[in-house]
Amino acid sequence: MIVFVALLCVLGLGFDAFYVGVGGGYVPVGSLMALMVGAVSASAGYFRGDRAVLAATAARPLDEVEAAADEASKLKVRQLRNVVDEMSIAAGLPPPAVYVVPDQDPNAFATGRGPGHASIAVTRGLLDTLDREELQGVVAHEMSHIRNLDVRLMTVVAALTGAVALLADWARRGMMWGGDRRRDDERRGGAAGIAFFAVWIVAILLAPLVARILATMVSRRREYLADATGAELTRNPLGLARALEKLEQAVEPTRAIKQGSAHLCIADPLGRQVNLRTGFWSDIFASHPPMAARIAALKAMAFQGDGPQ
Repeated sequence: MIVFVALLCVLGLGFDAFYVGVGGGYVPVGSLMALMVGAVSASAGYFRGDRAVLAATAARPLDEVEAAADEASKLKVRQLRNVVDEMSIAAGLPPPAVYVVPDQDPNAFATGRGPGHASIAVTRGLLDTLDREELQGVVAHEMSHIRNLDVRLMTVVAALTGAVALLADWARRGMMWGGDRRRDDERRGGAAGIAFFAVWIVAILLAPLVARILATMVSRRREYLADATGAELTRNPLGLARALEKLEQAVEPTRAIKQGSAHLCIADPLGRQVNLRTGFWSDIFASHPPMAARIAALKAMAFQGDGPQ
C-alpha cells in the first residue's frame, strides 16, 4: 500500500515540476491531486466495488436462481445455501450474500468490505462439477477471504491499480500539449532537471505495470492463507485439494470474469500459463500460486504427500 501511494506521489511530483513549473516552496498541486484521485478511487472501490464486480460478471442472487431453476438444479442451489450457512457458523461470521455466475467454467470469488458486508459468488459450472465436500472446501476458502479481510484489501488494491493507470495515462496525454513549457523547465533545471524528467518518463511508462505486479503479489500471498484457513474451518483439507484438482483440469477460461476481477477468484479465470509455473517471471506476473503447490500444501496438512517443493 505504501508503494501504491509512492507511485501516485511520483506521478504528481513530475506534474508539479514540469507543468506547474514553479521552483521552491510551492504547494504540490499535482501530488495532492494524484493522492486525491487515489483516495476517491479507493473509497469508491471500498464502498461500491463489490457491486461493480458482481454486475460485471452478471451474477444473480441465489434466491433468484433458485426460483427459476428446475428440480434437479434446485437441489444444487439448496446445497450451496446449506454449505454457506455451515461455513459461516464455523468462521463465526454473519452469512454473506450468495450469487451464481452464469458460466460453465468452475470458479468462485468473494468480494465486499468484510464481515457483514460481503458476497460470495460461484459459477454454475462449479455447482455442476463439485461434490458436497469439495464445494464446502471452496466456500470455506472464500469465507476465509472474508474473515481474513482479504476482500477489503484486494478491493482497495484493485481501485488503486486503476487510479495509477489513469494518472499515468493523463500524464502521457499531458506531455503532448506541455512540450514547450517542459523544455523551458528542463533548461532551467540543467542536468538535474533533465535527469529527473527522464526518471519521470520511465515512471509514467512503468507505473501501470508496477501497480499490476504489486496487485498480483498481494493476491498470491492471500490465496495460500485462504487455503490454510479454509482447511481449518472444514477440518478437511483434502476436500479443497480435490476441488482445486478439478478446477485445474478445467481448461476453458471463465468468460464472465474479466481481467480486472481475476485476482479475486480461487483459480485464474483467464487460464494464463504463467500461473502454472514457478520461477522468477511467474513470481512477478502470476496472479495465483501454481495449483500443484497449493494442492501439495493441502495434502501435507492431511499427512499425505511431501508438501510443496
